[in-house]
Amino acid sequence: MTDTIAMKMELPKVPDIELVALNGLSLLAKHLGIADEKIGEARILVTEAIINALEHGGMEHPRVQVEFTMTSRDLTIFVRDYGKGFVPSEVEVPDIRTKIGSKNKRGWGLKLMRTMSDDFRIDSTPDGTKITIKKKLV
Repeated sequence: MTDTIAMKMELPKVPDIELVALNGLSLLAKHLGIADEKIGEARILVTEAIINALEHGGMEHPRVQVEFTMTSRDLTIFVRDYGKGFVPSEVEVPDIRTKIGSKNKRGWGLKLMRTMSDDFRIDSTPDGTKITIKKKLV
C-alpha cells in the first residue's frame, strides 16, 4: 500500500513566498523517500507555477492556492490564481535564438512546465487560471 500525503495552502503575493511551498514539498518528498533528483525537478515545476500565478494573477486578489498530492510514485501539483485569465494557445513559445540577444530573458515558464511534467493542464477563465501538473517520481 502506498501512502498518500496532501498539503494545501493559500499564499499571499509577497517576495519569495514560493519558498514556503518548496519547503513543504521537500519535507513531504523526503518523508516518502523520493530521490533528490526528482525532488529537484518537482521544485522547479512548483516554483514556475507559483511565480507565474502570482505575477499574472493580478492585484485585485493577490494570492494563489497551492495543493500537492504525493505518493512515493507520483506528484500532482495544483495552482490557482484569481486573475483575469488568458488564452494558453496564444502564448508565444520562446525561441532560444531570439531570447539570447534580447534584454527580456523571461517567458520560459509554461514551456518548462510542459516539458518537465508528465501531464500539464491549464484551465483559464476571466475568473482566474488553474494549472494542474502531474509528475512521476520514479
